[in-house]
Amino acid sequence: MYTKQDLIRLKQFYTRQLLQDTIPFWFPRSYDFEYGGFLLMRDADGSLIDDDKAVWIQGRATWLLATLYNTVEKKQEWLDGSKLGYDFLNKYCFDADGQMFFHVTCDGKPIRKRRYYFSETFYVIAAAAYAKASGDETAAKQARDVFGQCIAYATGEKQLAKKFTDVRPSKGIGVPMIMINTAQQLRATIGDDRCDVWISQWIDEIEKDFVKEEIRCVMEQVAPDGSIIDHIEGRTLNPGHAIEGAWFILHEARYRNNDPHLISLGCKMLDYMWERGWDKQYGGILYYRDVYNKPVQEYWQDMKFWWPHNEAIIATLLAYVMTGDAKYAIMHQQVHTYAYKHFHDAVNGEWFGYLHRYGTVAQTAKGNLFKGPFHLPRQEWYCMQILDDYLNQSH
Repeated sequence: MYTKQDLIRLKQFYTRQLLQDTIPFWFPRSYDFEYGGFLLMRDADGSLIDDDKAVWIQGRATWLLATLYNTVEKKQEWLDGSKLGYDFLNKYCFDADGQMFFHVTCDGKPIRKRRYYFSETFYVIAAAAYAKASGDETAAKQARDVFGQCIAYATGEKQLAKKFTDVRPSKGIGVPMIMINTAQQLRATIGDDRCDVWISQWIDEIEKDFVKEEIRCVMEQVAPDGSIIDHIEGRTLNPGHAIEGAWFILHEARYRNNDPHLISLGCKMLDYMWERGWDKQYGGILYYRDVYNKPVQEYWQDMKFWWPHNEAIIATLLAYVMTGDAKYAIMHQQVHTYAYKHFHDAVNGEWFGYLHRYGTVAQTAKGNLFKGPFHLPRQEWYCMQILDDYLNQSH
C-alpha cells in the first residue's frame, strides 16, 4: 500500500521531473522561429540530429504546450509555443485531398503520407487544446471538423489510400483506442456533443472484439468478426499498447462517476497484459509477445521501449487510486522504479527511448520520427493531476 505521504512524495516527484527535467530538455531549444513548428529530432545532449518534422510529434508537442498553459501555469512562452505548432500544422501538414502528411521537411515540404489518420487525431487534440488556451474560435472549429473526418475514416464512410491487397482482412485496437483518447481530450478542452456516444461505441468494440477473457489477453489485431488470426502478425501482442488502452478506459470510468463496469474492464486489461508483458527476469515491459508464446517476427520484440513504461506508470497508479488494491501500488512501484532507473538521463534530462532487454541503452536519441515530447511529459503531467485530485478528495 502507498501511504498518504508516499503519494504526496510521488506528486512532488512527477511535478519536479516534468517542470525541471523533461520540459527544459525540449523547450525553448526546439522552437523553430524560422519556419514554425518544432525541431525535435535530438540526441542525448539535445543536439539536433535531423531537421525534418514528424507530423505526429508536431501535433503532440502543440497539445503538450497548450495543455501546460491550460492546467499548470499561464506561461506566455507555452502559449506562444503552441501557436508555433498550430500554425505550422495548418500551413504545411494537410495535403490537397484533406488528408494529413506523416513526415515533412523543416520548411514544410511533404515527404511521406501514411495509410492511416493518426496525424489527424493528434491535430484534433492540438487544435482543441490551443483553442482553449487562446480562445481562438477558428482553432475550435478546425478541431471539431477534423474530428468529424476522423470519425468518417474510422467508420469507413471516408476512404484513406487503399492497401495493395486485402486477402486477410483485419482490424487493430489502435483505431478505437486513439479515437477514445482523441474524443476525451476534445471533450475536456472545448467540448463536442458527439464524444460520449462515440467513446461508448469504441469501448464496446474493444471489450467485444479485442479482450479475450478465456485466455487473459488483449489482442493487438483481430479478424473483422473479432476472432484471432492464427498467423504471426495476427498473434503478435503489444502489451504496452493494450495497457495504454486500459488507462484510457479507467479515465473514462472516472469521468462517469467511477463506473464499476469500466473500472473492471480497465483493470482486467491491465492485469492480462502485465502478466504477459512484464519481464520477470530483467524487469521492464517487453515490446512484443505472441498470444500462444510462439516466436515473434520482429527482432526488437524483447527490447524495452520508453513509451510502454510511461503508459504502465499511468495505468497502475490510476488503478490503485481508483480501487485501493495494494497489488496496483506494487506494480506501480515496480514499473516506476525500473523506468526512472534505466530510461532517465540524469546528466541531460529526459529519457532515452530504447533499451536492450537487460536494461542497457541501445541508442541515445531522445527525439526521432516517433519519439518526442509526449508520452513522458504526458505521464508526468497526468500523474500529477490524478494524485492532486486524489489527495484533495481524501482530506
